[in-house]
Amino acid sequence: MRRKASDFLRRYKMAEIKANEFVDITDVNCPVTFVKTKVALEEIEVGEILQVHLNDGEPVQNVPRSLKDEGHKVLKLEDNGDGTYELYVEKGEE
Repeated sequence: MRRKASDFLRRYKMAEIKANEFVDITDVNCPVTFVKTKVALEEIEVGEILQVHLNDGEPVQNVPRSLKDEGHKVLKLEDNGDGTYELYVEKGEE
């Protein structure tokens, strides 16, 4: 199967995401995972990127969905292979 150059560039750009801030929510349970993420987002400007270190299970299912519902853009969700994930989210309009 042949891929378009734009698909390659999109993947390449996604691999180079640079976060402005970082929050580790592996030490808390739902719904505090979303609350802690939301507080971290309040500390950055619209358009900036927050990297969230989170656990598999409820956090990885619920946090990205809740962020989208709040108007933020989930850029990437990356499996670390150890039961944790890295979530990259761009802060949306307030």
